[in-house]
Amino acid sequence: MFSSLIPHTDATATADAATAGGLPVLYADQALAIIDKPAGLMVHDSALARGETDFAADRLREQFGRPIFLVHRLDRATSGCLLLAFDRDTASALGKVLMSREVEKDYLAVCRGWPADDAFEVDHDLDGGPGKPLKKPAQTRFAVLARTELAIASAGFDTSRYTLLRAQPLTGRFRQIRRHLKHLSHHLIGDTSHGDGRHNRSFRMLGIHRMLLHAQRLAFVHPHSGERVEAMAPADAEFAKALALFEGGEGA
Repeated sequence: MFSSLIPHTDATATADAATAGGLPVLYADQALAIIDKPAGLMVHDSALARGETDFAADRLREQFGRPIFLVHRLDRATSGCLLLAFDRDTASALGKVLMSREVEKDYLAVCRGWPADDAFEVDHDLDGGPGKPLKKPAQTRFAVLARTELAIASAGFDTSRYTLLRAQPLTGRFRQIRRHLKHLSHHLIGDTSHGDGRHNRSFRMLGIHRMLLHAQRLAFVHPHSGERVEAMAPADAEFAKALALFEGGEGA
């Protein structure tokens, strides 16, 4: 059912990339690149690093042998498409494209419960994270891709319900998708900061230890050539295991 939703990685290619210390490249030209960031790797040093010394930004500078400019961020626990530029002008142009909402960003997310609607939008202001109390507008569009009910007892029920969502953030606030799902009480599975510990533990018992948020697709018009650029990031083994739970489940 989901084989076309996220193509799986080639194990040999993935192993070669890991051995070489390089991150998988989904698209690259002289001006920009899209990388497949693995879950668990921080993008850059920050106040949240807490002693970390391994960052995607440092790896990519070495991998490409040139300066890189991060155009957007992904949380440490989030995997998938990461956009970067090789010069300031391209980074600035891509930043303007992001601000104008002309970039298509599709995430896959697994949440607890079954949302009432198959398609819905959350418009809920969010602050900028630690030390940034000012709230700003934040909108995320969601679509239900599949539902499943598992034989996992929870909160007095014999079963637990889960939903596979496509999330499209229309703004770029701190942990926006995760916090919007918490706002709906449809907590993201594996989220230790904003999620539901009971359901996180249930998924760990199934062998799924990562946060189930994946930046699956990125599409935009190239700022220099005017051509359309589109990249798809494959599922890692644990996310693929989560997708398998929805095989044969109820679709949207």
